[in-house]
Amino acid sequence: MPVKLFSLSNVPDDEAEDVRALLRAGEIDFYETAAGNWGISAPALWLNDERGLAQARALIDAYELERMLRAREEYAQRQRDGHKRTIVDMVRENPLRFIAYVAAIVAILYFSTRPFLDIGK
Repeated sequence: MPVKLFSLSNVPDDEAEDVRALLRAGEIDFYETAAGNWGISAPALWLNDERGLAQARALIDAYELERMLRAREEYAQRQRDGHKRTIVDMVRENPLRFIAYVAAIVAILYFSTRPFLDIGK
């Protein structure tokens, strides 16, 4: 019976490719399901049966630990170098998204408080 090994939802492309390469290097037979045309399916890596599950899990767990440690070290290095990512940096990267979020917040606040402001009239 197929076993879901690794979910690809919200996984960066480089990490997904690393996991695929790791499984191929370990000669573990797997297949992949895509998110589909509408993006509502479950993109994942699957094993055909449970025989290689322990080996595959051990490989992926070791990879994820190494990736986490590397990411933490890169973050710490950026902090030491004084290159922290701030809110201003995020606004500069995508100003339209920022404007859309502010507009949505203002609209929600307006429609949430308007009935209460009209009570006294």
